[in-house]
Amino acid sequence: MEQKYKLLIVDDEQSILDMLKLQLELENYTVYTAADAKDALENLSHSPDIILLDINMAGMNGLELCASIREYVSVPIIFLTARVSEQDKVNGLMVGGDDYITKPFSMNELLARISAHLRREQRSRVRTKTKFSEELIIDYSDRSVFIKGHRIELSNKEFEIIQLLSMNAGQVFDREKIYEIIWGIDGVGDNVVIKEHIRRIRLKFAEYTEKSYITTVWGVGYKWEK
Repeated sequence: MEQKYKLLIVDDEQSILDMLKLQLELENYTVYTAADAKDALENLSHSPDIILLDINMAGMNGLELCASIREYVSVPIIFLTARVSEQDKVNGLMVGGDDYITKPFSMNELLARISAHLRREQRSRVRTKTKFSEELIIDYSDRSVFIKGHRIELSNKEFEIIQLLSMNAGQVFDREKIYEIIWGIDGVGDNVVIKEHIRRIRLKFAEYTEKSYITTVWGVGYKWEK
């Protein structure tokens, strides 16, 4: 029997909750809804496989909620937002979000993004390989990275970028290709997402090493140094 995934939708507009719940249940998802942060925290007990989170909510907004739960929740979080500025995207990624979809959006696009994230999560769970270097260890099965014995705290997407680049050391990937592979959809227009994830990875690595494992190939993209 096909696995039935659980989704949590957090939005303070009841009409959006009702519409998304109806559409997603037709796609065979189990859907939980929450109109505010309090409801969302209570619904986390259902262990959702993915969270759709509106940013512009009264009280605790989506960014604050994401930051408060990310330490305990590792599933993909997709922001639903009317905001489109680069800084808004950066802010969302910095608090632990994985992706953005801008309102108004088509159901086809939303379904594609949900499906892509769930496929990536499923594939990641079955990887069993470890990469060692002089000071760095990447455990692909445990989804962990250590530098000089220090565990590097990474978001899901930060680890998946490291996984993609390190398993293809020396190969150059442009930002659009990285987005397409990891997010599972066309990455045109989402350069800022990759740029911010790379920046955060480098900052975390720099706490323990002077070596730059991810190199920028100017005008082309990024590669993992052999």
